[in-house]
Amino acid sequence: MQNKVALVTGSSRGIGKAIALRLAEAGYDLIINYARSKKAALETAAEIEALGRKALVVKANVGDVGKIKQMFQQIDEHFDRLDVFINNAASGVLRPALQLEETHWDWTMNINSKALLFCAQEAAKRMEKNNGGKIVSISSLGSIRYLENYTTVGVSKAAVEALTRYLAVELAEKNITVNAVSGGAVDTEALKHFPNREQLLEEAKEKTPAGRMVQMDDIVNAVMFLLSDQAYMIRGQTMIVDGGISLLV
Repeated sequence: MQNKVALVTGSSRGIGKAIALRLAEAGYDLIINYARSKKAALETAAEIEALGRKALVVKANVGDVGKIKQMFQQIDEHFDRLDVFINNAASGVLRPALQLEETHWDWTMNINSKALLFCAQEAAKRMEKNNGGKIVSISSLGSIRYLENYTTVGVSKAAVEALTRYLAVELAEKNITVNAVSGGAVDTEALKHFPNREQLLEEAKEKTPAGRMVQMDDIVNAVMFLLSDQAYMIRGQTMIVDGGISLLV
C-alpha cells in the first residue's frame, strides 16, 4: 500500500513543523513548504526522513496563486496522491488599524486567507482521485476578539474560519472534511515579532483557567484528532484550544 501524503504550509518551523513531524510519526510522507528559511525546511525534512518517511521541500509564497500552482505541480512530480492539507502558513503586519497601509492589508490577506481558497482548490483535485481527504487550517483567537496590533491578522483569520464553513459544505460530496483549530497564545518564534509579546505571555500564564498557557502539542493534538476517523462528522468547525481564556470577559 502507498503511504498517505500530507502538505503542511509554513512547516519549516514552529507549529507547522510540529504538525509535520507528528504526521510523519503517524506514517505520512510530507511536503514541507517554506517561503524564506530553506535551511530550517531542510532540517525539518531531515528529521522526517530519519523517521523513515519521505519529505519533499518546496519553496512557495502561498499568497501568490501562481506559486501555489507551481507547488502542486512539484507535488505531482514526486507523489501521485494527496490525503491531507494543513493550511498553516501565516504572516501579518502588526499595527493599529489606523496605521495600516494597503500593502499591509494585501500581504496579510493573501498569505493568511487567499492561500486557503486556492490551495484547497488544488488539494481537492488530488484528494478526489483517492476517495477523499482532510483539510485543517490554523486560526487564532484574534478572529473573534480584539487583540492589540492584530487587525490584519485577526480579520484574515476570521476569513479563514468563514471559508472553512463554505469549503466544508462544498467539498463534502467529494468526501473531503474541512475544519480549523484556533489556539490561544503559544510561545513560538512567530510570537517574538509581537511588540506586546511579554504582555501576551504574562496574561496567558496568569489568566488561563486551565492553569497554564497553551503549548504546541495542544494544537497538534487537536489537528490530529480532526484528521482522525473519530472526527468524521465534524465539518466546518473551528475548534478553540485555549485552556478557556476566551471565556473570560
